[in-house]
Parts: sequence; C-alpha cells; structure tokens
Amino acid sequence: MFEWTIDIFKRFALSLKLNEYYANLLAESIAFVGLFVVAIVTYYLTRFIIKRTIYQFIKRSKTSFDDILMKNKVISRASLLVPSYILNEFADETLPSFPAAADFVQDTIEVYVIFVVAFILDAVISSINDFYNTFEVSKSKPIKGLTQVFKIIIYIIASLLIIATLIGKDVGNLILGLGTLSAVMMLVFRDPILGFVGGIQLTLNDMVRIGDWISMPKFGADGDVLEITLTTVKVQNWDKTITTIPTYSMVSDYFTNWRGMSESGGRRIKRHINIDMASVSFCTPEMLEKYKHFQLISDYITKKESEIEKFNASNKIDASNLVNGRRQTNLGVFRAYLRTYFENHPRVNQEMTIIVRQLQPTELGIPLEVYLFSKNQAWVAYEELQSDVFDHILAVIPKFDLRVFQAPSDASLSKLTEVFLQVRDQEKEQEKVPEKTA
Repeated sequence: MFEWTIDIFKRFALSLKLNEYYANLLAESIAFVGLFVVAIVTYYLTRFIIKRTIYQFIKRSKTSFDDILMKNKVISRASLLVPSYILNEFADETLPSFPAAADFVQDTIEVYVIFVVAFILDAVISSINDFYNTFEVSKSKPIKGLTQVFKIIIYIIASLLIIATLIGKDVGNLILGLGTLSAVMMLVFRDPILGFVGGIQLTLNDMVRIGDWISMPKFGADGDVLEITLTTVKVQNWDKTITTIPTYSMVSDYFTNWRGMSESGGRRIKRHINIDMASVSFCTPEMLEKYKHFQLISDYITKKESEIEKFNASNKIDASNLVNGRRQTNLGVFRAYLRTYFENHPRVNQEMTIIVRQLQPTELGIPLEVYLFSKNQAWVAYEELQSDVFDHILAVIPKFDLRVFQAPSDASLSKLTEVFLQVRDQEKEQEKVPEKTA
C-alpha cells in the first residue's frame, strides 16, 4: 500500500518538473504523514474500544484491584504503545529512499516507548500501593516510601536507556562511565537516600504509623500522621495546618508518639493544686462529725477513727493532747475524699492508676497532685473532664477547712492597703480624743 502511495505521489511530483530527489522527498513525506495519521487514529480508536469494553467490565467486577488500575490509568497509558508499534513497523516502508531519516524515526520511537513503559510501571506501582493501603496492615507498615524508591530506580534506568539510545552506546558502558559521577549523584540524591533509610527504620521498628498522634516541637508538629513518603512525614496539626517533617529527622531527632495512650484505653490527667500549709491541722471531734456528713467518706472516717482508737488504746496513748498518738488531719481526710470521688466517677478509667499524693512542699505551699486516667481520649471530652475535676476540687477544699495558696493579686493588695489606711485613721482619731478632753 505504501509503495503504491509513494509511486502515485512521485509521478505527480515528476509531472510538476521536480527532480528525482525532491520527488522522492515529497512522496515519502506524504506517505509518512499518512502513516502518522493512521497511528493517531488507531490510538483514539483503541481508547474508544477500551472505554466501551474493558472499562465497563471493570466497573461491573467485584474486585477492587482492577478499579485501582483504572483510576491510576494503567490501561490508558498502555494504549499509548499502539501508535509507536505502527510507526516502528512501517517507518522503513514509508521512507525507503531516506534510511537515515528512518533510523532517526525509529530511535525517536524507541525513546518514546521507554518513556511510556516508565509511565506504565509508575502507574502499576502506584496501583500496588493503593491496593496495599486497603488492608489494615498498611497503617502500621506503609510502603509508600518503598514504592517511591522503585519509581526513582525505574526513571533512572529509563534515563540511562534514553541516553544510550540517543548516543548509540551500550547501557553497560554508559553505567561504567557514570561511575565517576557517583559522588555527585550521592549529593544530588542525599535527601532521598537518607529518607529511604529513615523510612525503613520507622517501618521496621514500628516507630510511627499513619493515623498516629505525634508531637515534634522542633518542627512545630502536633497532630495526626497523614502520610509517610520517601523524604517527608506529613502531619495534620490540631489547628488543621499541615507540617512536613523530613523522614530521617524522625529517626535522628526526638519526637513523642501518643499511640500507647490511644491504645491503653485512657488518657492521663496529672495536675496539682497548692494547699496553704497554715490551713493544715489535726481533726477535732467537731470537724470529724462535720466530715461524716460527706457521703463518700462517711464510712472511711468511721473505720479510720475506730482503727486509731484501738491503736492509741493498745499503746496507752494519752489522748488528751492531740500531738500524742495517731490523729487524722484535714488534709489526709481530703486526700481520702478525692480518691473515693475518683473511684466513683463514671468518666474515670477504674482499671488504671488513681493516685492523690503530696509533692515536695515549696514556698508556694503543699502541691497536692491528682493522677488518673480519662475513659474518653478525645481532646474535647478529656479537657472537659479535667476542668470538671478541678472545678470540684477548688469548690470543695474550703469544706475541709483548707485553703488554696494563691499569690496576692492587685485587688487583694488594694484591699489590704485600704484596711491599713482605715486602721491608721482610726488610731489618729483615738489620739485626738484625749487632747480635746484636756
């Protein structure tokens, strides 16, 4: 067919008084353009057939992998090979008088095929990663960084093949020649190499997973891990901003992973409040009788008093003086109250540690620390419980004849100054009274 086409246009060119060379050039150029048009039409025809047949079959199938292949355009990219096949098969027949041009066309087609094959493999690797992400194990062992390494290798090989094709040398010799540039390539690919090593360490040591809550103050990251790639870890902070952290920094630097807290079933509340030391005292019978009306510790006080009385009696303690023997203090009763309060609180995890303890006293008073775990780990619910707990503590402290230590504020200092001035004025008035009488 191409010989017949070339012959017709060659005769036409000769009839226009063109010489043999230009007649061949015109005829064979028209034949090649015709071949190119046929290749393009075949490509679009192939895509039309694929959409009408294969895509429809994929949409109706129950498997998900073929849908992922379609989403990543693996099949549509494969159809790009159709025109290259047609051009490669018939380029020699359309350019019989110009073998150098035919060789150039075939080299160009070969470069094009390498590009297309690289794109197809890229899409296949992306599809494998997407399919792997449908499994639960992908959250603990993501492979996106590994797939990116394979993609880089594919494009490096493709680039070497293209260069070898263009310069007409063997790939092996080309690779040997590039050995002298290895130091430069190490510098160029330093971050991907470090990221790849870091990604492997993160995955093998199970240091971070997609969905983990991590904190890394150095990079301003505090939120959920969205993505782990070859060079970066993407974190969505609680204010919905996105922070990207170099993958290798997750291995070389410090960060906090809150996964253990999430999996434990509780979220820790650890906070203290300062008690005025001057308000701590032994409990008098009147104080204990008042505290017995507090339902949560009524039984505790009765049991504790009985235990103390037995101890003092067995040891012949003189109970007339509060210093002698064992005695309850208002702070100790208050600690017992808080512990019982937490043990009966519906939003506190009863299977985890509950402690109410004193810390080292300081110039700010006695730090009374509560240590417990919230059942609900969600941020809002956790903060609400923490606030409710300390609202109750602050409100109930005076009921136990205790005071919270608080540094004087402007208002309290102003009131103190006002009282001082009133006392001074009264003293001056009293000094004037004897003078008037005299």
